Amino acid sequence: MRCRSPARVEFGDDTVNYYDPKHAAGLAAYIQKQSNLVYEAHSTDYQSGVGLKSLVKDHFAILKVGPWLTFALREAIFALENIEKEFLSKGSGSTLSNFQGTLEAVMLKQPDNWKNYYNGAEAQVAVKRKYSFSDRCRYYLPYPEVENSLNKLLSNLKEHKPPMTLISQYLPNQYNAIISGNLELKPEALIRHKIMEVISLYADACGLTKQ
Repeated sequence: MRCRSPARVEFGDDTVNYYDPKHAAGLAAYIQKQSNLVYEAHSTDYQSGVGLKSLVKDHFAILKVGPWLTFALREAIFALENIEKEFLSKGSGSTLSNFQGTLEAVMLKQPDNWKNYYNGAEAQVAVKRKYSFSDRCRYYLPYPEVENSLNKLLSNLKEHKPPMTLISQYLPNQYNAIISGNLELKPEALIRHKIMEVISLYADACGLTKQ
């Protein structure tokens, strides 16, 4: 059943409208009287774990998620590039990946996937291209230049194992997972772990995590 809720969850470039169960009390009461029906909640990206659990409790059993996953991917890649710059920019003999610079150049050259979504002064739009919750930069990951740059980043951090101090600085949750013995210090594993942090929130909200 589709219904536009007064407790609408959604997000903008840098804002999130968080779920408030009080505003959906009528919808929750209504659906309990129906057989074999549940609600579908759109744009549940960036909700808190508590909010996702509340949505499920109120019979919003289908939780649609989209850019939050690639947003987490992008966060992890940017963090790894920061580590690469700190660790390999001087004296290593390595050519740096320049991932963010490459991504920006491709987005400027091919603006169709973001130009109609980001408004404001150029400085504001430049920030949105990288960091907006709508994550329009996800559409540029398959471009050959961007893919090659990412592969170079991963290769550099495989060849030169970064110190744990930098993992702690830029990927603190992954640092904790490594020292707990639950994660390998490999760039791909760090990226997957970052994405799984988001997926785990949904799994927990739906009662799919192990107790």
